Amino acid sequence: MLKASYPVRVVATGGGPTGNFGQRLSLVHSILSGVLRTDIVFAWFAHNHSYLAVMAVRLLRKKSLVVVGGYEVANEPEIGYGALLDPAMAGKVRYIIENADCILAVSEFSRREILAVAEPRRIETIYNGIDTSLFSPEGSKENIVLTVCLVSTANIRVKGLDTFMDAARQIPEARFVLISRALDGALEILKRDAPANVEFVGAVGQAELIGWYRRAKVYCQLSYRESFGVALAEAMSCECVPVVTDRGALPEVAGDTGFVVPYADTHVTADAISQALVADTGSAARKRICELFSREQREQELRRIIATLQL
Repeated sequence: MLKASYPVRVVATGGGPTGNFGQRLSLVHSILSGVLRTDIVFAWFAHNHSYLAVMAVRLLRKKSLVVVGGYEVANEPEIGYGALLDPAMAGKVRYIIENADCILAVSEFSRREILAVAEPRRIETIYNGIDTSLFSPEGSKENIVLTVCLVSTANIRVKGLDTFMDAARQIPEARFVLISRALDGALEILKRDAPANVEFVGAVGQAELIGWYRRAKVYCQLSYRESFGVALAEAMSCECVPVVTDRGALPEVAGDTGFVVPYADTHVTADAISQALVADTGSAARKRICELFSREQREQELRRIIATLQL
C-alpha cells in the first residue's frame, strides 16, 4: 500500500534484535541507516525494533508511526500471553506508545488496551484491510465448519481449539476442518483426541486457503482474545457465517452477521454452529467486510495520516 504512493525502503526485522552478535549488529545498522535516509518511519509492532527506531527518530527529529498489533499491550497471565508480562519489554512498549508521533490501533478494542498502558501523542484506529476482490465467494457452500490458525501448545487455549474439537463431537453430521501450521507437538495432542468428523489440513498456499473459505459455510474464531482477526475477516469476505467468542475485537469484526458465544462454552458454541450451518447471513458478512474492513479503506486512511505528518 505504501509503495503505491511513496518511495519505500524496507527493513525486515523478525521482531527485533535476535540471533548472534553479528546478526544483531547488522539489524541495528539497518534500522539506524534506514532512519537516517527517510522522512517517516512506519513500523509494525511495538517491539525491540520499534523501540530502537523511535529513539532514533526522536533524536533526529523525524516522524514515526507504529502499528500496535495487540500482543504488545496484552497482559494475560492466565494463558501466559502478552508482552506486558515481561517488565523490561513493558517499559519499551510504554516508551514507544508515548514517543511515536502516531500510534495506529487495528481495532477499537486494541485502542482501549493501548490507552490503558500509556498515553500516546496521537492515536488513530485503522482497521486491517482485506482484499475483497481476492477473498470473494465462488461456487456453492458445503457443510464445512472451518478454523485457521498456527498450532502450538499455548495456542490450544488461546485459539479455543479445545472448544472447536468438543463442538465437533456434538455435531457429528458436520465436517470440521482445522487448517494449521504446527509449531510444536500440539497438533499430535489434538489429533489423538479428535472426533472422526475433524479433518486436519497442514499449511496451505493462499489459493488453496481461499478455496477452503469459499467452500466452508461456517468460520469459527473461538479465541481467548484477538485484537482483530484477519482470518475471520477473510472468511467473512468469502461469505462464511462467523461464529466468534465474546472476546477482544471479534464481536467488533463480526457485528450482527453471525453468532457470538462465551469463550470455552462448548454447549453454547455447538448450538451456535448448528444455527450458523442453516443461516443465510453469509452475504451480509461479506458486505460488512467490504464496507468497513477493505484494503482500499485502509490505504486511504494511511495516506491521510501520513499527509498530516508531512506538514
